[in-house]
Amino acid sequence: QVYKGLDIITNKVSPQEQRLCRHHMISFVDPLVSNYTVVDFRDKAVALISYIFARDKIPIVVGGTNYYIESLLWKVLIDTKEKASTAPGPVADRKVELEQLDSVELHRRLSQVDPEMASKLHPHDKRKVARSLQVFEETGIPHSEILHQQQEEEGGGPLGGPLKYPHSCILWLHADQAALDQRLEKRVDDMLAAGLLEELRDFHRRYNQEKVAENRQDYQHGIFQSIGFKEFHEYLISEGNCSPETSALLLQKGIQALKQVTKRYARRQNKWVRNRFLRRPGPNVPPVYGLEVSDLLRWEEDVLKPALEIVESFIQGREPPAEPVKMEYDVYENKRSHRVCELCDRVIIGDREWAAHTRSKSHLHHLKKRRKLEAASRAAETEGDSGSAETSGEDSSLPL
Repeated sequence: QVYKGLDIITNKVSPQEQRLCRHHMISFVDPLVSNYTVVDFRDKAVALISYIFARDKIPIVVGGTNYYIESLLWKVLIDTKEKASTAPGPVADRKVELEQLDSVELHRRLSQVDPEMASKLHPHDKRKVARSLQVFEETGIPHSEILHQQQEEEGGGPLGGPLKYPHSCILWLHADQAALDQRLEKRVDDMLAAGLLEELRDFHRRYNQEKVAENRQDYQHGIFQSIGFKEFHEYLISEGNCSPETSALLLQKGIQALKQVTKRYARRQNKWVRNRFLRRPGPNVPPVYGLEVSDLLRWEEDVLKPALEIVESFIQGREPPAEPVKMEYDVYENKRSHRVCELCDRVIIGDREWAAHTRSKSHLHHLKKRRKLEAASRAAETEGDSGSAETSGEDSSLPL
């Protein structure tokens, strides 16, 4: 939503809703800028939060993208832009340059300069590996060392630095999965009815067509990471160059892909809330209050009324009537443990991911296959031993 234009695909809050109270951080970045990062977002948002507090108002950070919210809550980011921008001429994004390298080469380089970080990152996670390399190249300090420094600050914890705003609370709107899926499918239909295809078509003509011609379209950076661009890519580039029937099929394929990836993203968001806000060990986590939004007819009773009571309690410095959501977590769990499953030829990062992998269909299939081979091998060895014993018995009557 920080990008100008493209209001439908980025699901911007409507002008009518924006008139109800002042909104910030919307439509101020050129969509052709590809190096806008979470650090840029944090720096601008933190300044705005200070400005809002100075006017005795309360900032409400609205999700979405929980990684960006996390950057405002905790000291977890490392800013390398200032040092990089001292060079004359246009500033190249070093992380993007590094991502062009082969993943094996990237991981090998990181292993040389920061073996601790390399052991915590999956060798195929080019983005994170490239970021860690960029941090080292532009600061001269291993990424892992900077993270340790953040964690050791007063109020820090295993997953990051101290909480920036101690009197924060999180309101988590969640719904029954079936109701959520149905609502997300309807949202895609509403976006199409509002003119999504025209918006994408126009942007494709103005920007993406040139990149397609040069075969250098990029869906990994900037605005193109938004859901909806790559899902309709095939339809847009073939429009006018194929039969109406083929075009209609590609359109339906794009619509179904958009619905599927939207539902998948919503699941990932909820998983992030559980893992980072509810299972996050340490005292530096704001309370999370769950609000059930499955039945929109009960919005007043289930969402608005309890949310107002919680916020008013925080303003007045008293305990809210609602209990925050609690979720058990293992204090000994290592989110960055490094294991290699030789059976599946895979690298697994994290204790929970390893437990999930060992229960997966793929792993159990390989395990069953190996046990069959081992059983067959033992049977063959037993048969061989039996044959040797019989021969030995027959030969015992022969003279030495």
